[in-house]
Amino acid sequence: MPRRHMRAVCAPEAPLGAALCALRTELGVPESFPPDALEEAGRPPRLPSHDATDIPFFTVDPPASTDLDQAMHLTRRERGGYRVRYAIADVAAFVTPGGPLDAEAHRRVTTLYFPDEKVPLHPPQLSEGGTASLLPDQTCPAVLWTLDLDAEGRAESTDVRRALVRSRAKLDYAHVQRRIDAGTAEEPLALLKDIGVLRERLEVERGGISLNVPEQEIVERDGTCSLAYRAPLPAEGWNAQISLLTGMAAADLMLAHGTGVLRTLPAAPDGAVGRLRRTAKALRIDWPHHVSYAQLIRSLDPHRPHHAAFLQECTTLLRGAGYTAFRDGLLPDVTSHAAVAAPYAHCTAPLRRLGDRYAAEICLAAAEGRETPEWVLTALDALPKEMAEGSRRAATVERECVDIIEAALLKDRVGDLFEAFVVDVQDNDPTVGTVQLESPAVLARITGGRSRLPLGEHLRVRLTAADPGTTKARFAPA
Repeated sequence: MPRRHMRAVCAPEAPLGAALCALRTELGVPESFPPDALEEAGRPPRLPSHDATDIPFFTVDPPASTDLDQAMHLTRRERGGYRVRYAIADVAAFVTPGGPLDAEAHRRVTTLYFPDEKVPLHPPQLSEGGTASLLPDQTCPAVLWTLDLDAEGRAESTDVRRALVRSRAKLDYAHVQRRIDAGTAEEPLALLKDIGVLRERLEVERGGISLNVPEQEIVERDGTCSLAYRAPLPAEGWNAQISLLTGMAAADLMLAHGTGVLRTLPAAPDGAVGRLRRTAKALRIDWPHHVSYAQLIRSLDPHRPHHAAFLQECTTLLRGAGYTAFRDGLLPDVTSHAAVAAPYAHCTAPLRRLGDRYAAEICLAAAEGRETPEWVLTALDALPKEMAEGSRRAATVERECVDIIEAALLKDRVGDLFEAFVVDVQDNDPTVGTVQLESPAVLARITGGRSRLPLGEHLRVRLTAADPGTTKARFAPA
């Protein structure tokens, strides 16, 4: 599921770069890996017996990515429908349960994304262009999913096994989009659109929602920052549907097996939706009361700056997502993910998320009709709490980075007046709240007023402070 994508183009010594570096220090983000973890990461992996290197897999990722978790190969079935082969990096082939690499992964839990760099879950020699990454012309151990779909894109059968794979090409979204649009893509790539569109239709049918969250890019030159949005390409959505398909298949396997760890999300509370409606009003997005949230999302154009800003704020409705573990056939009360509108499990990004390694092992056991490995069961009860802590850490990174970027955008405009809407007011102090500016599309704190803030109404505000790294953007009623 989506997070806010932020990218900063700045020198490390520039104010923005320095503020982001200081944030990593403040949050205690690890700078390096322990020597024993690095030593283990350099050992040869445990290789599977099944050889699937004859399948011409390819990867689709941002152009600069080197931690390639997934590779795919798509074909038509002779009797109609499609076959999706989806290879996921087999991190468990490199990590010994209870060893130093495992311990460090449990300490980090997830890769942390900052606008100027990322802090990886695993050592770079394993993940960042390393031996576990599904780079082209590199034979790697993988967890190979084979998903057969009918002509409408519905899953009919699932097979999961360990295999050796070899990707043939590292493709990026823009390249894929150009080839598909021009009609020059060979069938395994052209089918990404066919299958992706079918899966998007099924998502609408079951009431699911995919957020096409634009990437925010902030560029700092000569001490001045500017903000732009990059709208996602259709190919990014089609690619995401393959991952969602696999996560849904994994959840079904786990539920049938009676042991698993699901990614769950309850329906958004009314208060969160109400705040989002006020944000829509602030950004001049028409949201009639008879139009559902899902309908509104599908009507937005991420190329339009105000729509892009609103889609960024929509990620707040996903903050209630968590991990739910179960075993011994005792299924949890909640098994569904509200945004997926179906049971769902994280299993396709083990280079970046700790829990995916455990999910893969459970799915392999379920597919083979055997008991789940003891090392997985031993960790299972504590895993949701660990993943929740990792998610909180990642959310803190995102929130603090947003504050720094907004302060960088506004640092030269202290004292200026802005048109805004009040989207949130504190219960215990109605003179304190949150405002959404009309332009630039910044969400920020407002304090210093003498009367109750007019929730949901227009308000002219004055910027009182903004300094990246020291003071967040703060406003007061004008």
